[in-house]
Amino acid sequence: MPDGLRLVLRVTPNAGADRIEAIETRDDGTCVLRVRVRAVPDRGRANAAVLALLAERLGLTRTSLAIVSGETARIKQVAITGDPTMLAERIMALVTPD
Repeated sequence: MPDGLRLVLRVTPNAGADRIEAIETRDDGTCVLRVRVRAVPDRGRANAAVLALLAERLGLTRTSLAIVSGETARIKQVAITGDPTMLAERIMALVTPD
């Protein structure tokens, strides 16, 4: 995306806490960002919690993010509007230990 990027997530709903965990390499070689949310996967609650968590942690408005695939699946693609370089740096900062 020239005005943003797409992020692939592996979402675990109904978790003990809302958190962004790590980048995980899956068996097929794809990389996903593991995210856990307390919300239940009912009527889009978990999806809304995922977007709110990402927006908060990335310092973006909620309207900058949208789920573009996987609404009812654990593996989701999220489109994020903004400068791709800045977004990539912020995402890496979330999963890199200090």
